[in-house]
Amino acid sequence: MRTGSEPVTARSPLRMRFWLGVWGLIWTAGGTIAFAMVDRSGWAVVCGVLFVVATVDLILVVRHIRQGPHYQPGRDVPPYDPDRG
Repeated sequence: MRTGSEPVTARSPLRMRFWLGVWGLIWTAGGTIAFAMVDRSGWAVVCGVLFVVATVDLILVVRHIRQGPHYQPGRDVPPYDPDRG
């Protein structure tokens, strides 16, 4: 809902979420490999599951980034009062 006090230069957090996801992907892949090498299979499985979660998250983030910006009212659309009924 528009209140008229939104920042003019607001940015989407998707790019930051993308790079944090890449960072998490690197760490979980490294953890999976490292724990598998030292015979810690439980920790390797946990890191592997987190790797899959980070991969799915990155796929969704990239999909949202590629969809592009959605319609946002411009400066010519005045703010409106919330519906009270």
